Amino acid sequence: MDLGLKDRVYVVTGATRGLGRASAEALLAEGAKVLITGREEKAVAEAAEELGPDAAGLAADNADPDAPARLIAEARSRFGRFDGILVSVGGPAPGFGADNSDEQWASAFDTVFLGAVRMARAAADSLTEGGVIGFVLSGSVHEPIPGLTISNGLRPGLAGFAKSLAGDLGPRGIRVVGVLPGRIDTDRVRSLDAMSGDADAARAAGESRIPLRRYGTPEEFGRTAAFLLSPAASYVTGVMVSVDGGARHGF
Repeated sequence: MDLGLKDRVYVVTGATRGLGRASAEALLAEGAKVLITGREEKAVAEAAEELGPDAAGLAADNADPDAPARLIAEARSRFGRFDGILVSVGGPAPGFGADNSDEQWASAFDTVFLGAVRMARAAADSLTEGGVIGFVLSGSVHEPIPGLTISNGLRPGLAGFAKSLAGDLGPRGIRVVGVLPGRIDTDRVRSLDAMSGDADAARAAGESRIPLRRYGTPEEFGRTAAFLLSPAASYVTGVMVSVDGGARHGF
């Protein structure tokens, strides 16, 4: 199936590793051009080189109010156009309700929530018909995840913003989608399993709750994200798509 991604240009934030990196790889494999971002200049440069000639990199912090305009301008300067953005940020600090400090909440709000809102607003101002804004969120949009209280507080609010934005931008032909990873085999998930004290046991227990009986791979997540960002999904907007092996049983 041709996703119609050839020569389209996307910005993918948080793409030096993990789900952002996998999504960038999937877009590139389908012929798109991608500007990747991350906070560390060296990591961004190395990742862009590894991804090949159709990728470029620019170090940026999602919490920086000036980052969205810089990224969109850089994408246009490098590749001549701008067709969409996938906003992916690292997970906030783990912890239960009484564990997290005000500073951790404020930092996560600036990066995970307000930073993503700024990225989306800037993209909305720059995109034309056929453009798309994607958010990498979490299964906590639907159900809280024990030990991830900050994420449980912020991700559902961001999903609500995304759905509102989809309604606002729909008449202009601009789509907004969310991708909700479950237990994907990333460094983040492995570190959360390790916090239990027995990572192997935690993984086995996690896999037992997934109908497919395994964690997903970053590549599987990336292919889903690439499809949702592509013209092949041109009538899909305002949705939150779970990539979780069937772990969420509700509609």
